[in-house]
Amino acid sequence: MYVGPTLPGREEPLIGIPSFSVQLSPVTFPNILLEIFSKTHEEVGYNLFAVPIFAINKGNLREIPQKPIELEKDIQSLVERNLKTIFGVDFVTSEFELNGLRVDTLGFNKESKSFVVIEYKRDKNISVIDQGYAYLALLLNNKADFILVYNEMGEGKRLKKNEVDWSQSRVIFISPSFTIYQRKAIEFKDLLIELWEVKQYSNNTILFNQIQSPEKSESVYKISQKSEVVRTVNREVKVFNEEDHLVGCNDAIQSLYKELRESVLSISSDIHIISKKKYIAFVRKRNFVDIVVWKSSLSI
Repeated sequence: MYVGPTLPGREEPLIGIPSFSVQLSPVTFPNILLEIFSKTHEEVGYNLFAVPIFAINKGNLREIPQKPIELEKDIQSLVERNLKTIFGVDFVTSEFELNGLRVDTLGFNKESKSFVVIEYKRDKNISVIDQGYAYLALLLNNKADFILVYNEMGEGKRLKKNEVDWSQSRVIFISPSFTIYQRKAIEFKDLLIELWEVKQYSNNTILFNQIQSPEKSESVYKISQKSEVVRTVNREVKVFNEEDHLVGCNDAIQSLYKELRESVLSISSDIHIISKKKYIAFVRKRNFVDIVVWKSSLSI
C-alpha cells in the first residue's frame, strides 16, 4: 500500500517528497504517520509544519520560498546580536562550558531576574526534555559560577546570588525544525523548556515561531518521579498560571479579572497570556498590559 503526502484533490505524491511503502495495521498506523512527518523534511528539506509566507503583487499572491539554513553558527550569531529584540533577554556570553556541558548562548532576563540558556539544534535524535533538564540542573547546582560569568561579561550593576529569581530559569531550543516526537515531548503546562523554530526566506526575511503546548496539557510533575534530576529541578523552578494568581481573591475580583481578560484578548488574535511570578502579562511581541491580582483589587 502506498502512503505519501499529497495535495488536496490529487492522488499522486508531491514532486520531490519521499514516499513510503508500508503494511498498515491499527497498531502500526499511528507510528507510521509520525515517521512520515518526521522524515519528510529531514530527507528533502520540506517542512510540513512550516507557515507559508506570501508576497502581494497587483492583487496576486506569490509564495516566498524558504531558504535553507546552512550552518547552526549563522543562526547563533544572528540570535546573539538580536537577543533583546527577539526574546527580550540581555546577552551574557557565548560557548560557556561547565562540568562537561556547553551552553551555546547564555542570557539574562532583567524583567524576571532570571537566566536563560539557549541551545541551537539540528540533531533530530536528541531528547529536549533530558537535555533541557540537564541544563536547568547545571544552572541550579552552580549558581555562583553563573553569577561570576554574568559579572565578568555583563554590563552595569554587578549581580548578587540573592538578586536572581532561580525559580524562573528557562531553556530555549532553536532549530529550523523539530520532529513530532520533540514537539509532543514539551506538551506539559508547567515546563520551563521552550521550542522555537526559525525559518529563513528568500526575500531576506526570517521567522521565529514558538511551538505552543495545548492549553489543557498535563503537569510535568507527573513524570518527575521517574528522574532524580527532574525532581530536583522541579523543587526549585516553577511555571506560574492564572489560577495561581486568582487563588485567594474574592469572587468579585475573579469576575472583574475575567471581564478584563476577555476585553484585552478581543483586541487582537495574536495576544497571548504569560503568567509571571508577581503578575499576569498580556503580550503582543512585548508586554503591553500587566495585571497584579490582589485579594480585593486589581492593579494594572
